[in-house]
Amino acid sequence: MATAPQPAAGKSDPGLTKDGRARMTVEDGVTLLMRDHRGAEDLFKAYEAAKADNRRKAAILAKLIAELRIHMQIEEEIFYPASRPFVDEQDTVNEAEVEHAAAKDLMCQLEAMSPDDDYYDAKVKVLQEMIDHHVEEEETEYFPEVRRSAMDLKAVGDEMEARKQVLAGQPGAH
Repeated sequence: MATAPQPAAGKSDPGLTKDGRARMTVEDGVTLLMRDHRGAEDLFKAYEAAKADNRRKAAILAKLIAELRIHMQIEEEIFYPASRPFVDEQDTVNEAEVEHAAAKDLMCQLEAMSPDDDYYDAKVKVLQEMIDHHVEEEETEYFPEVRRSAMDLKAVGDEMEARKQVLAGQPGAH
């Protein structure tokens, strides 16, 4: 089996961090967030396809909520504060944060429920509608504005990806 070529002595491999781990790179922060959006859409579709299989629905929803929590956290900790100086209407960011709070409340309600509960599917549907609305606003208004700006989306993307990796190893808090 052939081995990968090693960098010359004294030279670092641009694909590795200083401690030899693979460097995580993302095209840019908006691309990372949009990739998360597509993942959430896929999980909502999988939930709908699960129909009467309550165990499968619960597992899909647990995965969806975990991914949404991480997504929201990196937006709130990194993307929103970094983008504020580049957004003309601060209400754009404020509304996104309020939408997150409402979605988090609904996610907590769902986590306390069972797929057998009367309002479980209805609450999942409302969560999906909330997320769809939020995604549409971000992707048609917010993200195009920051893409047109001088914001360093590559640096923000790298920071969000690193934070996402850390959060993926931690249980979500309410």
